[in-house]
Amino acid sequence: MGVFVFLPLVLPLTAWPVARLAEQRLHPRTATRLLAVVAGVSAVCSTLCLGLLMIVGTAQLPGNPLPDSWSDPDVRAALPYDEIAGRAAIPALLAVLVSCGAAAWRQVRVRRRVVAALAGLPPTPVAVLPDRTPYAYAVPGGAVRGGARGTGRLRARGHGHSKARGRGRGRVVVSTGMLAGLAPAERRALFAHERAHLAARHHRHLLTVHLAARANPFLRPLRTAVSYTAERWADEEAAAEVGSRRSVARAIGKAALLAPRAPAAALPALTGGDAGPVPRRVAALMRPAPAGRAWPPVGTAVGLAAWCAACGATVSALSSANSAVTLYLVLRAAASPM
Repeated sequence: MGVFVFLPLVLPLTAWPVARLAEQRLHPRTATRLLAVVAGVSAVCSTLCLGLLMIVGTAQLPGNPLPDSWSDPDVRAALPYDEIAGRAAIPALLAVLVSCGAAAWRQVRVRRRVVAALAGLPPTPVAVLPDRTPYAYAVPGGAVRGGARGTGRLRARGHGHSKARGRGRGRVVVSTGMLAGLAPAERRALFAHERAHLAARHHRHLLTVHLAARANPFLRPLRTAVSYTAERWADEEAAAEVGSRRSVARAIGKAALLAPRAPAAALPALTGGDAGPVPRRVAALMRPAPAGRAWPPVGTAVGLAAWCAACGATVSALSSANSAVTLYLVLRAAASPM
């Protein structure tokens, strides 16, 4: 395996530049997809390599259930600093599994809460709740049927999402308190914003980067960036639908003033967590719509950063695959009778 097994653990650092530049210099749709893919690939690769390191480390522990041949010197020779790296990987991988498991359990609890909150309501694309507390959020189709609590706010919160528009794939939930504080044009912008979250399935991008950041702390900047770009993506879709960027900007600003702070228990995969300062979103809507390039030009700073992140994710995948195959062959050779 050599040093290749360590590369996926640190290569997520190559995505930091594009995480910073993508928020302002890429179309939000492109930025969200690019960062989510890079984060997902990097997290899987780093977790796989931790697992490979743990196998070597566990084989050295007395009384372990692994075959004795797995602690053969030839196996340990395949890993640099096997005694330190192998044993350190055991608590590290356990921490990753516990952290991701806790996030998954929170999602289950949140799903149960939304079932209770929406129980008895007709399965319409929009649910208006008689509540003076101002809020608006989008609920994915699976959450409508089986539960998921979306507590995203239009102000600066994400909204867990799949397709809406009355096709049974999700719904928009809004309180009468929120509607009372918005003008008719701003209400249309609000609904367009939430429907955009559902149509683009932003909850999948947000869940990917949330779990990725749990798996590898180096991926946290990508989680923050995607939380913001997903909101910007919905803003742009809403502006295109209602035909007024200014109306969407006003809706965002008013909703930010009306809505209370989102609860700490809200699941980032459904709400997007901290989606960035509202003034940045409003300022972006006051400018012309960004160009919808599929990929930034190579000669620009963001283009170079995007290629750097893509190359980092590719090298991570190749390194983890090489390490897995190498360890498999070494273990097989060690277990074979002489």
